[in-house]
Amino acid sequence: MPRFEDLLRPTPKGLYCPPGDFYIDPVRPVERALVTHGHADHARAGSSHVMATRETLDIMAIRYGEDFAATRQAAVLGEAVRIGDVTVSFHPAGHVLGSAQVAVELGGTRIVASGDYKRRADPTCRPFEPVSCDVFITEATFALPVFRHPDTAGEVRRLIRSTEQFPERAHLVGAYALGKAQRVIRCLRDEGYDRPIFIHGALKKLCDYYEREGIDLGELRPATLERGQKADFAGAIVVGPPSAFADKWARRFPDPVSCFASGWMRVRGRARQRGVELPLILSDHCDWDELTETIDELRPQEAWVTHGREEALVRWCELRQIRARPLHLVGYEDEAE
Repeated sequence: MPRFEDLLRPTPKGLYCPPGDFYIDPVRPVERALVTHGHADHARAGSSHVMATRETLDIMAIRYGEDFAATRQAAVLGEAVRIGDVTVSFHPAGHVLGSAQVAVELGGTRIVASGDYKRRADPTCRPFEPVSCDVFITEATFALPVFRHPDTAGEVRRLIRSTEQFPERAHLVGAYALGKAQRVIRCLRDEGYDRPIFIHGALKKLCDYYEREGIDLGELRPATLERGQKADFAGAIVVGPPSAFADKWARRFPDPVSCFASGWMRVRGRARQRGVELPLILSDHCDWDELTETIDELRPQEAWVTHGREEALVRWCELRQIRARPLHLVGYEDEAE
């Protein structure tokens, strides 16, 4: 039985598998990359060969162009593939459309790299599937007990109620372009909001792709003023990347209510710092309870903790008699949340 570090180890380029000679979510171009999902801190262009789910490969092509890699290979969820001396398989992670955990197996030892994941229902992607393993590599974006995310539907209903309370004001919802924006829109539809939703141009290609994948987002309109007046957006919901609301683009809307959909909105100081009037605690990552419940469910021999609040989760594991270590990987950001 190989030592765990012989099968997968942290390096400056990312998690490296020596017997398979590949990296998982490398932070710089490599010869062979296995990619968990399409967010820019995990999916980078320039590697020679990229293996990921079909949806993640499509998303990388949308974001980086068709030549983002010399060759690409679509992973079928649950299907074992031989790479070098190891067997790899991809399993749903519940993070965004196409997101997957990567299981790496050799000689009866299995390590599962979660990438980013969440456990609660999301109408825009497949749910997380637990995979038994000897080592579970977990993200720790919200790995502090203060982070307990409220019910998603309740947060969406707060947004709808605000549009009813302030019908003369536009509601500008900052939401990351991949995953969060589409989830907010779909959840609005599920709560009965059937009015047109206006979107920033940066969201159009990805929203179009979600629609092609069978995720109905309802009527979407461009958030432009070329053919209308500022008053046309009174009472409207406008969704765009958070960065767009910091520039003059946002000033075209009538007395806007600044909203931000993020797990970080649990921290009031962050909401105030961003000038957010209506914080929406809506995350594509696990909260503290979901992280700990996942490790409890899997009961791995070891938990490796990465990109986030590593120390608190490592300590929790140790108290549960689960060996744990922080990986201190660099290059993975939490601002996408």
